[in-house]
Amino acid sequence: MPDNTKTKESEIEPSRRSFLTKLWIGLGFIALIEFIWVLIAFLRPRKPKVSEANAEAIITAGPVEGFAPGSVTAFVRGRFYLSRLEDGGFLALSRKCTHLGCTVPWIEKKNKFECPCHASAFDITGNVISPPAPRALDIYKVFIENNIVKVDTDKLIKRSDFRAEQVTYPK
Repeated sequence: MPDNTKTKESEIEPSRRSFLTKLWIGLGFIALIEFIWVLIAFLRPRKPKVSEANAEAIITAGPVEGFAPGSVTAFVRGRFYLSRLEDGGFLALSRKCTHLGCTVPWIEKKNKFECPCHASAFDITGNVISPPAPRALDIYKVFIENNIVKVDTDKLIKRSDFRAEQVTYPK
């Protein structure tokens, strides 16, 4: 009789093995749900940017006569340099080197941009003077309204070299 009591008690109490099996099944189910959630989040298209952010992307640089020909002005907020060429045209150059993305300062004494990371150099138009940079500095769209220079920093324009049609002239 005592043997029957033990088997009935062991049937009522869950064993350690059955507990761990149920635990692993539960954790596996949770992991499956999390995987499905991550997959759906990855495949869902991104929401477009809010129009207020686009309004902040246009930076007013100032009046045309405020920039001397052959000068470069840094705009920290817009992360660009506004370059006024000798012929009076404007270019908005990105501050990032096209080699590894280091911030490229304008060296006024040498009249060129020099990358502190790997010594790439660029002229006032952003063209590569000395490698390892593979291409010219990227630019932003410049437009002039009512003799005021404005730069649209919403979209960076990648380029291989300087071309005359990239320059914006006052009317």
